[in-house]
Amino acid sequence: MSGKVLVQVETPKTQSIDAVKTLLAYVGRASDPLPSDVSLDNGRVVLILSNKKDCFYVATPRACSCPAHTWHPGQSCKHQRKFFPQSEAAKTVSANEPLIKRGGFRPVDTMPGEEKVAA
Repeated sequence: MSGKVLVQVETPKTQSIDAVKTLLAYVGRASDPLPSDVSLDNGRVVLILSNKKDCFYVATPRACSCPAHTWHPGQSCKHQRKFFPQSEAAKTVSANEPLIKRGGFRPVDTMPGEEKVAA
């Protein structure tokens, strides 16, 4: 190849069908029929064929180029959950950590208007 980077791991970008076919030809894998997913770099990067079969999403344990990951930042998309289950296990909440952190709640015995009524 001409030294051109097809997949940028730091910030995944959705890849065209032609780019993935070129990559598959370079690594010596068949591209007909199109594979549903292609694992690269010992499983650190996965190319996943979209449902419309018009592009490949690039997924890593930290990010994915699919629209769902863009719409819900900070959450794992279905591609990350499927191909990187170990990263989901690291995100689980430990039993000692509180599930919801709330502040400022102080229970009150009487409402402000009830003091005047009682007197």
